[in-house]
Amino acid sequence: MMDQRGILGFLVVVCFILFHHDQYAFGQLSSTIEQAGLFSLRSSLGLRAKEWPRKVDPCTSWKGIMCRTQDGRVIGINLSGLRRTRVGRLNPQFSVDALTNFTFLDTFNASGFSLPGPIPTWFGEKLSSLRVLDLQFCSITGSIPASLGNLGNLTILNLSGNNLNGIIPTSLGQLSSLSVFDLSRNSFTGFIPASFQSIENLTVFDISSNSITGPIPPSLGTFRSLRVLNLSRNGFSSSIPAQLGDLSSLVDLDIGFNSLSGSLPSDLRGLRSLQKMMVGDNALSGSLPDNLFATLTQLQFVFLRNNSFSGSIPDLLWSIPELRLLDISYNDFSGVLPNLSSSANASAAVFNLSHNQFYGNLASEFRRFSFMDLADNYFQGRVSEGPYRNSSLKGNCLQKVESQKRSEDCSSFYASKNLTFDNFGLPTEQPSPTPGGSSKSNKRLRYVLVGVFASLGFILVLIGLLVLCLCIFRRGAPDQRGRGVSPAPVGAESGSPSAVGVSIDYANLGEKFTHAELQKATGEFSDLNLVKHGHSGELFRGVLENGSPIVVKKIDVRLAKKDSHMVEMELFSRASHTRLVPFLGHCLDHEHEKLLVYKYMPNGDLSNSLYKNVRNEDGSMQSLDWITRLKIAIGAAEGLSFLHHECSLPIVHRDVQASSILLDDKFEVRLGSLSDVCTQEGDNQQNVISRLLRLPQTSEQSASSSPSATCAYDVYCFGKILLELVTGKMGISASSDTNTNEWLEQTLPYISIYERELVTKIVDPSLIVDEDLLEEVWAMAVVARSCLNPKPSKRPLMRYILQALENPLKVVREDNSNSARLIKAASSRGSWNAALFGSWRDSSSDIVSTPSQGGNREGSSFKQSFTAGSQGSAQYNVYDRSSSNKKFSRDIFPEPFEFPATERTNVN
Repeated sequence: MMDQRGILGFLVVVCFILFHHDQYAFGQLSSTIEQAGLFSLRSSLGLRAKEWPRKVDPCTSWKGIMCRTQDGRVIGINLSGLRRTRVGRLNPQFSVDALTNFTFLDTFNASGFSLPGPIPTWFGEKLSSLRVLDLQFCSITGSIPASLGNLGNLTILNLSGNNLNGIIPTSLGQLSSLSVFDLSRNSFTGFIPASFQSIENLTVFDISSNSITGPIPPSLGTFRSLRVLNLSRNGFSSSIPAQLGDLSSLVDLDIGFNSLSGSLPSDLRGLRSLQKMMVGDNALSGSLPDNLFATLTQLQFVFLRNNSFSGSIPDLLWSIPELRLLDISYNDFSGVLPNLSSSANASAAVFNLSHNQFYGNLASEFRRFSFMDLADNYFQGRVSEGPYRNSSLKGNCLQKVESQKRSEDCSSFYASKNLTFDNFGLPTEQPSPTPGGSSKSNKRLRYVLVGVFASLGFILVLIGLLVLCLCIFRRGAPDQRGRGVSPAPVGAESGSPSAVGVSIDYANLGEKFTHAELQKATGEFSDLNLVKHGHSGELFRGVLENGSPIVVKKIDVRLAKKDSHMVEMELFSRASHTRLVPFLGHCLDHEHEKLLVYKYMPNGDLSNSLYKNVRNEDGSMQSLDWITRLKIAIGAAEGLSFLHHECSLPIVHRDVQASSILLDDKFEVRLGSLSDVCTQEGDNQQNVISRLLRLPQTSEQSASSSPSATCAYDVYCFGKILLELVTGKMGISASSDTNTNEWLEQTLPYISIYERELVTKIVDPSLIVDEDLLEEVWAMAVVARSCLNPKPSKRPLMRYILQALENPLKVVREDNSNSARLIKAASSRGSWNAALFGSWRDSSSDIVSTPSQGGNREGSSFKQSFTAGSQGSAQYNVYDRSSSNKKFSRDIFPEPFEFPATERTNVN
């Protein structure tokens, strides 16, 4: 089956062939006016000379330019896939005035090419020959100019995925030749104009994901050539017009996620070519017409979920030969399942019948399907032995199956149907126990019990006294600075770093969701919505009833670290920052299952976004450009700097890796994976037993062998993330195995403050950087190395790392006069250079420590190699102080203000 995008692409190709035939050969450009227009367009859009070079014929050598063979006139311009220069990327605009020079322009395609700004009004006045206008995902703003209705030759109009708003102009009804009309994923309001009924040749009509309201116009039934009709995710109300059944060529019908009411009209049986029926998430009700599916033999996907349909399922629906997916969940369907083996495509079919009122016994045939969700119905009896990987049976009345309904609920349901419930295969009355034993035996038992409880009471009193003494000792014992040691926060585990605080302010903790709401939003926590298995819980994507995308963390408290969800909730209740992942709410109703709700991040995390799933022409993956990588580094540093320096007590993240750096739709950073946060360890927070026994406790690892609870540990892990951004090698921040250590040992020698060219040997080859950008890459590599100093006390504070990343050229350039200093010099702890680099600059014998336990734990070490032998026979000492490019510390960085002694002590 062709999906909607496939159909649209097919139609575009067909249009090209029909309209241009053999004219799309590459002739030589003949018009000097058009040549000047192309160079003007190249300049206004800031296109790279590599793709539109000078001194060559544009018709034969410029990407995306199509000319007619007979007269060399430009008839097609395709900007899709072209890239701007660095200057052009800084200020992109919808600047295409030069298009007025092309009298015969037939096609203008800029899909995916950023053109922020409104569509020029003159488009409809000066481009009268235009047949194809494709501006999807171009960041366009404003409204559609009414003048576009003058483009009488237009056959394809695609404006999807932009920021357009306002109403759909009535004048577009004049486009009588229009075949493809796509305004999806914008912010249009109002109604579908009545003038559209005059467009007779439409094959694709897509206005999904807008805010269009009112009833669905019955006039849509006059589009007899229509193959794709998508009105989903709007505000349509009233009933489904029966006239839609006249669309005999329709392949894809999607009217889901609206407010439609009434029943499903039997007239839809006229959709004989229909392959996809999407009417879910509305307010439809009533039973399904028995004859509806008699003629719909091509159906492959049927979505009726989340309505109020009732009654039984027509037998014809089960037996559609091409049926691949049937989702009728969250309705009020009832009855006994028919013999499903009649489905010709049974082995590949997926059925979701959950959250209905089906009942009776289950035949073994349901195991033959690819997947079958029968959860939350009233099936009873026994099922055949074996695993249930291809099915979900929870919430029923089945025997010997986990997570079933209560016996009272099952009995009540079957009684309402005048049927008998089998009581899970158990007898209805349990025999009473046989009385036995003499009074003498009972008396002896009472004596034994009294003795046991007395002993337990004595032990509990001793334990209470011991705890009281320890608490008094902790309150009164001064630390090395003469301050009293405060008690451990509530909820902190014994022997582990202290939690963020002592209580949770639920008033500042988002919305309280019900378990049913989140089940519905995530499709019953379906595997299809599973994002990943996190170390503290499973993450599922979902959509709330208001259309807001979310991510739900499902935590099994029996498997997760004790009270880890409380630590995270406590952080969100007391700390608020734009660099933390937005926390929307929670559900703590179940004893063993806790649910935390976050805002959905469209670009996932850094580990899966550095290389996008968009392949270039040569088959390679498209990677993030340097500007975006630097933006991500600065954003992550801002988040960590907030935790380390702006909270009342320094907070340590303890899980800083690429998968913890979440990215929104604009690649702005939001820190996630916050279940391990804690306040920073210090002498006053050491474990009580460690102090009593005088046990050593290093700054790199806590007593509980958990990741080190110091800010310096976060800095070390952040250094590995910076290396990932520079080199493009993912997985470094999440690993500490031998291979990672060896890679660091081979890579770090190529990072030198004295020699820029060395870093080019480790830079991600997919990065395209000019001279200025290369200096920024070099600077980030230098900062990364300073973060990886083996001595925690020599690693820079996160606030200074942030300053360095915000001013990368000052890290590596020599012209740092007093007026160019980042912060006024007043340091009693050394220069800015020393703050950022510690002692690694001055020593070639340091050992780089890398974590040995878990993804980010320090412990093992390896010696650095300071030669670049793999690049040639000559060995180059990157710390050679006799280098002609040598820079002294005060020439490299301006000095910051004074370092408070307590801050530097905290990171040890």
